[in-house]
Amino acid sequence: MELREKVAQLPTQPGVYLYKDAEGTVLYVGKAKNLRSRVRSYFNEDRLAEVKTGSLIAEARDLDFIQVDNNKEALALENNLIKQYKPRFNVLLRDDKTYPYVKLTNERYPRVYVTRRILKDGAGYYGPYFPGNLAHRLVHFIHRHFKVPSCKIDLGRKHSHPCLQYHIHRCLGPCVSGLTTDEEYAAAVRDVRLFLEGRHRDLADELQRRMQAASEEMCFEEAASLRNLMTTVREMEQRQKMAAVEGENVDIFAYYAEAPLVAVNLFHLRKGKIVDRREMFWEDQVEFNASEFIGAVLKQVYLNNQFIPARIHVPADFEDREELEEFLSDLRGRRVEIATPQRGAKKALLSLVETNARHSFDQRFRVMKPSSKAIGEALRDALNLAEAPRRIECFDISHIQGTDKVASMVVWEEGKMKKSDYRKFIIRTVVGNDDFASMREVVTRRYSKLQEEKKPFPGLVLVDGGLGQLHAAAEALEALGNTYQPLASIAKREEWIYVYGQEDEPVILDKFSPILHLVQTIRDEAHRFAVTFHRTRRNAQRLTSELHSIPGIGNKTVEKLLRTYGSLERVKQASPEDLARTVGKACAARLRAFFGEHVVDVPVAVLAEPPATTSEALVEPEREHVG
Repeated sequence: MELREKVAQLPTQPGVYLYKDAEGTVLYVGKAKNLRSRVRSYFNEDRLAEVKTGSLIAEARDLDFIQVDNNKEALALENNLIKQYKPRFNVLLRDDKTYPYVKLTNERYPRVYVTRRILKDGAGYYGPYFPGNLAHRLVHFIHRHFKVPSCKIDLGRKHSHPCLQYHIHRCLGPCVSGLTTDEEYAAAVRDVRLFLEGRHRDLADELQRRMQAASEEMCFEEAASLRNLMTTVREMEQRQKMAAVEGENVDIFAYYAEAPLVAVNLFHLRKGKIVDRREMFWEDQVEFNASEFIGAVLKQVYLNNQFIPARIHVPADFEDREELEEFLSDLRGRRVEIATPQRGAKKALLSLVETNARHSFDQRFRVMKPSSKAIGEALRDALNLAEAPRRIECFDISHIQGTDKVASMVVWEEGKMKKSDYRKFIIRTVVGNDDFASMREVVTRRYSKLQEEKKPFPGLVLVDGGLGQLHAAAEALEALGNTYQPLASIAKREEWIYVYGQEDEPVILDKFSPILHLVQTIRDEAHRFAVTFHRTRRNAQRLTSELHSIPGIGNKTVEKLLRTYGSLERVKQASPEDLARTVGKACAARLRAFFGEHVVDVPVAVLAEPPATTSEALVEPEREHVG
């Protein structure tokens, strides 16, 4: 049956329609108040003249539909089907970013940590938090002051001794008998719950009561600690009161488009202040329709979101705005307004977001070089760091199956590589092929020296590798007493970035992201520097091992041979005339006598040494160069 015939048989009720190609692949998903009327409009001459509609109808070979009871059901079903099938003629939100929550688990000894997934497991979820690093800072505050941990071990099972978190006073130690009581831990959990719920006055009153009780029992150190915490909580309460009267919660959308390229900025205003910014990009919008585009993006952003603001400002009105307002209001439980500001302060804010959208477009698609400050701030936001790093130190290990182990450290500072601060390390204490132990040794040597010299630590320590290398570096830093050093690793193959303390949720950046390119550039430079040092050291050792055993060949002659030929095989391959020109006739004669008069001439390509490897991958010969 042809498409036009199927259209004539469609019902006049609300529903969702799906265009499919000859193989049954879904090309487009749409919704309609009247299925027959909406789908019939695709065959009008004016619509067929449009690039997108004409291409869709030319490829479509089948039409399917799902009838529902009302427009809200159609709206939700359309969004779910788009996420399921990802049709290429729909506007697809590919970054699928979610914001973090703080989770307080429902266990005998509850734990607190940051998560982006909300489950029906009886736990308490608080958030979302803007920007993302705010959630991590709150959890860090809870560890320090309330000593409720984020342990991955089973706290209900007793252990023989406590971990490092207990010794640095970030955990009460419920997993070891005698370190705390159930009542003391339950009181700490109650304090955490009051803190996360924003009940700062109730928490301060409870802390004051416990401070007085500790003072009466002459536990003055505990009383002083409770007094300091109570003061901090009261200050937070005052700041919260001030913020509550300053403004409202608003999300502001704006875009800049040069089809097929589109950049969107979403600004989050909380209590009248801009607290976070989100960038989204499209490269496949052959024909850009602002109304259709805005409606599609808003549906995908909010229909599966846990948090919906009271107001959403957009640059243009769109079809189904009223239905989307009603649907979001039902989800939120309170009124949600979607509006297009026309004047005043709201219009000025919308213009600000539009300016940022154009700037994002230029940075992404026109390859403008951002400032070092902008790079640092973007890196801070991407990795959820407390501060923008001005200096990054990156480590890599290089060896061949555990032999000739070396390491490199390269430095990025203020937007460029700082080669004068590069360092080379020879691994001295590790036996065999143990990358993790090698990483621990190098990090320990580097930062113990910084401590001795009382020099500042970098804004970020980056290691080449996955979770194993990351935890090895973290163990080394914690052994030095530095538990707050920002630390991350980048794993090859997937190119995921793991931030220490947030390992459960690796940072997965778009392959075009300038932040990912920066981290890759630093990692690749550490890789190159390690491989170059490894090859030089290995070649020197191989020449030294045999050439020094030749009678009459001294150190200076060996160095000259190393500089000239580069490898032992090439020394063996050299002709008597070449050797005589390099080291003299007498030394050439000794070399020929030692290696034998009949040396088989083997092509250099065959004699080339195998490339050195780092801990994870082979290096292609053409990448071996000295920067």
